[in-house]
Amino acid sequence: MTEAIAASARSVAAAGTEIIGLTPSFGAESVEGNVESYLAAVAVMNAVTTYDGPFDAVVQAGFGEHGREGLQELLDVPVVDITEAAAHVAHLIGHKYSVVTTLDRTVPLIEGRLTLAGLATRCASVRSSGLSVLELEEDPATAVKAIVREAELAVRDDRAEVICLGCGGMAGLDDAVRHATGVPVVDGVTAAVKLAESLVGLGLSTSKIRTYAPPRPKRITGWPLPTD
Repeated sequence: MTEAIAASARSVAAAGTEIIGLTPSFGAESVEGNVESYLAAVAVMNAVTTYDGPFDAVVQAGFGEHGREGLQELLDVPVVDITEAAAHVAHLIGHKYSVVTTLDRTVPLIEGRLTLAGLATRCASVRSSGLSVLELEEDPATAVKAIVREAELAVRDDRAEVICLGCGGMAGLDDAVRHATGVPVVDGVTAAVKLAESLVGLGLSTSKIRTYAPPRPKRITGWPLPTD
């Protein structure tokens, strides 16, 4: 899935932008709940801070997941979360947007992240396709049908004017959903890449004066984990 997400990111990246796909060294095989999300947040911070090489920006490719704030404290480069990237772009091209995601249990997580980011007011709905994250890869044809079905209902019943794909594993499915619904479809991965490029090009990054100031110096036992 990391490879598929990286490939989608590369498809829109500007000439000269290098996309590096990182997978944490520990954690659950997929994230579909709070325990897995908090674990992934630590794992992602560990993967990024132990990566051997410079980078200009970070895209966090977990939809509705925790951790963006921690990365913003730790890093001096822009950090863009795909949940917020998708919603920001949707705001620019329609009055109301809906998110189509995986299992129903992830709906509250996404709603919470959108509310925390101040992006929930124009969210018409967050709909579940009923598929697990791993099923997106195992049976792509069934996944497309389920996602399209919920997207069509969001447009018809919830009056959504834009659809956001609510999982990094849905990267690359935007054309199929757009064709079926007739409305713009935002893939959070590609949206986040272009927003990250824009921030780098503008010379902008996270404000460090208060909320995302670097962590106070203190002893932390056992973290970050050593790399193999």
